[in-house]
Amino acid sequence: MSRIARYVLPILAVVALILTACQPQVVEVTKEVVVTKVVEKEVEVTKVVEKEVEVVVTPVPGRCAPMSIDEVEEIKIGATVPQSAPGAIAGGRAMMTAINIAVQHINDEGGILGKPVKVVFYDTASLPERGTAAVEYLVTQECVVGIVGEYHSSAGVAMKEVSHKYHMPTIFAETWNDTITGVQYPEVFRIAPASSMVAEADANYLQDLGVEFVVIVSENTDYGVPAAEATQERLAERGIESETYLADKGTLDYAPIISRIQAGPTPDAVLVLITGEDSFNFEQQAAEAGLMPNEETICIANQVAIQSDVFWEAVPDGNWCAFRKVGLVPALANEVTKKFEADYRKHFNWFPESFALEAYDSMMLMAKAIEKAGSLDPDAIIEALESWNTRENGIQLAQGVYYFPYGTHNPVPDDVPEWMWHQWPEPAVLFLQYYEVGQDGDDAAVVWPEQYQTHGTFLIPYGTTP
Repeated sequence: MSRIARYVLPILAVVALILTACQPQVVEVTKEVVVTKVVEKEVEVTKVVEKEVEVVVTPVPGRCAPMSIDEVEEIKIGATVPQSAPGAIAGGRAMMTAINIAVQHINDEGGILGKPVKVVFYDTASLPERGTAAVEYLVTQECVVGIVGEYHSSAGVAMKEVSHKYHMPTIFAETWNDTITGVQYPEVFRIAPASSMVAEADANYLQDLGVEFVVIVSENTDYGVPAAEATQERLAERGIESETYLADKGTLDYAPIISRIQAGPTPDAVLVLITGEDSFNFEQQAAEAGLMPNEETICIANQVAIQSDVFWEAVPDGNWCAFRKVGLVPALANEVTKKFEADYRKHFNWFPESFALEAYDSMMLMAKAIEKAGSLDPDAIIEALESWNTRENGIQLAQGVYYFPYGTHNPVPDDVPEWMWHQWPEPAVLFLQYYEVGQDGDDAAVVWPEQYQTHGTFLIPYGTTP
């Protein structure tokens, strides 16, 4: 190659590139369309200005639930309850019984849309990892069309994320953590009170008792920690001092905590925010140590104390303990309540606890929603649940009239707590008190609120009988 060619050729190449860059470019613009509606084996065509795009819509990956009632011989609904430690085993047993009674009642009346209901249980043991595993299993292996139940917030907080992931309608029966509905997932509903609702009631009761210093003993879980914090905040608003002691779930020996409490100022009341059998351990050990109940310190036990047979066996020194009751008293029972109670008493000789009533109602509510939807499509089920949005158009079940004022079509206003999303606003919160050793939970005195009092007092003094 000549010297001239060696210099000219690179120059010509650069000139060619410049000319090419100056030419008009043809760019094909493709607009991506994301369709979020979940359908099965259907094709939707979405028209766009640039061109027509054909989009194939498939079910949520991993979810195997059918979409049409015509595809099934039976309708499978998942239910989670604690059946093993460190969960509230007695509470789980009550909830399982209640859900089975609900399924029996539904099937006796012809099932849902003419198909029988089958319930599939999963033991969460109150643990977050078990809650996650429960929903994964029920959704991807058992092909359930909805999930109901659960007692513990520690499991429920984890469960809600998986329900959202798989777009699975879920009605929580007894989980109180604010964030369960506070995250405002379309799939998640709750008929138990939120922790903040209960904290308000606790603070009001303690204020009416006239106490000045309260010790809160709480489990170190997704239920206990926020519940204790919310209660402390509300007590402070009322000028009541408080101190919180945390214990891990499954703790057997509470002596170190009890000793620390006794080393400090004598509390006017001890409020127990420990669930299930763990609460019995603390209450009996506190009674044996002389911490509570006595003339100086009021005992406010965990709500599971309503199960009187179990309570007196585990806490024989628990007389004059008060305890919270969420839900109905027998005097307020309606026809649905009475029908459920009659079957429940074949298993337990007492009026159904709040968590049993909630478990029964969660299954009945899911069944009513599927019936109203006329479909197994999750969007249709969610829409049916949201359609009950006022007391006037709500649905009467064992605990009262269920409705959800805030949801997809009516977002939570700025001046309303976020957790009111898909939250039933009317759970009753009462306080009862034992005043005889071995007393039946149904016969305990109702001491708060004032309009429900059975003995005209906020507290029966220690060592006395009304």
